[in-house]
Amino acid sequence: MIRLLCLLLVAVSMHAGPPTALAIRNARVVTVSGPVIEKGTVLVRDGLFEAVGTNVAIPPDAWIIEGERLTVYPGLIDALSTAGMPDAAPATGSARTPAPAPAAPQQPRTRVRGPEDRPSCTSWLRAADQLDPADRRIEQLRSLGFTTAVVFPTRGIFAGQGAVVNLAGEKKAMVVASPAAQYLTLSTGGFLSFPGSLMGVMAYMRQMYLDAEHYRAERDRYNAHPAGAKRPDYDRALEGVIESPRILLPASREVELDRMTRFARDLKQPTVLYGGTEAYAAASRLRDAAMPVLVSLKWPERSREADPDDIDSTRTLEVRERAPSSPAALAKAGARFALYTEGQSGRDLKLAMKRALDAGLQPLDAVKAFTLAPAEIYGVADRLGSIDKGKIANLVVTDGELFNEKTKIKYIIIDGAKYEPAPEMGEEVAR
Repeated sequence: MIRLLCLLLVAVSMHAGPPTALAIRNARVVTVSGPVIEKGTVLVRDGLFEAVGTNVAIPPDAWIIEGERLTVYPGLIDALSTAGMPDAAPATGSARTPAPAPAAPQQPRTRVRGPEDRPSCTSWLRAADQLDPADRRIEQLRSLGFTTAVVFPTRGIFAGQGAVVNLAGEKKAMVVASPAAQYLTLSTGGFLSFPGSLMGVMAYMRQMYLDAEHYRAERDRYNAHPAGAKRPDYDRALEGVIESPRILLPASREVELDRMTRFARDLKQPTVLYGGTEAYAAASRLRDAAMPVLVSLKWPERSREADPDDIDSTRTLEVRERAPSSPAALAKAGARFALYTEGQSGRDLKLAMKRALDAGLQPLDAVKAFTLAPAEIYGVADRLGSIDKGKIANLVVTDGELFNEKTKIKYIIIDGAKYEPAPEMGEEVAR
């Protein structure tokens, strides 16, 4: 009888599947949205946070991770990425950087009559549809502690609609929110005439949003009273523009940050600036304009191909020295900002973060800039960015302070599922 009972228990366990609950107990918990819990428990069930605190009852069906000497953070969010995107151009954030080739169907050296031709526009493209879960960059980001990225197509002037995606699982389960924003560039290449200049591109953007406003009004008017009315023509370019809840505009230099802040008011669209290299010189103005900024951690440096006999200008040297202080200046001013990796490898990212911290960025501000801040900027703070009951269970578990040079990532938890960093992609957290 006892033998039969044992066999039945074994058979049940073979078909039962993994537990749906996971608990990390007696760990230091950095919730970001509230105070740090020095010795707390995080309980996850069915991919969501079920409880967090000092007196959390752990159910008997939960897997338990002993958290002694471990620190638990919300999963990191890369605020602007091309991970998982096919043939994506780099997101530089500067009008002075050579522009990527325009997206199809726009061909190089094309003559355009005007905005009505919709040149260099693929506003209808959705990152959520293009996402390739097998892209190695996804695993690379995850191994650095990133559980989420906001990914975009990046070719053309109106490049397309981004998506907030978790960095594990099947494609259909990775998308957290879509569309996240419309990605805009100041690409001027490939045109014989309009809009082949900075002024032309900005005029084109203005006209596109004026057209979208008119198109929406005509469409809504027809939908409300279709009888006896002429049906408006369908315009997929304008549909893509209208669908996007916000826009991303490039701005790295101080003059660009000021220009794009004013330009955003003209477009009358919720706007986020990306680049932010010289935000140290415009932090208070960005705060007063309530203009969120995504700051690239790819700090300017002298090109390895540069002629050694060339002498850099004083301004160039100043920008290189002061750029890493931009996050600290924004934090001190109370401006809204988040950080993005711009595709850097683990080693380069560590050095970039170290420079930002050495330039005055406080560790907790750095954590927020990679967690709750991007979640707030993209309107998904109700589900990501902090360790709070009901939110998606994304965590990074370390054996020390997140940006300490010797700290190692122990686990990454995405949608409640546990992963470990790939050893060949670097075990240490970016600092």
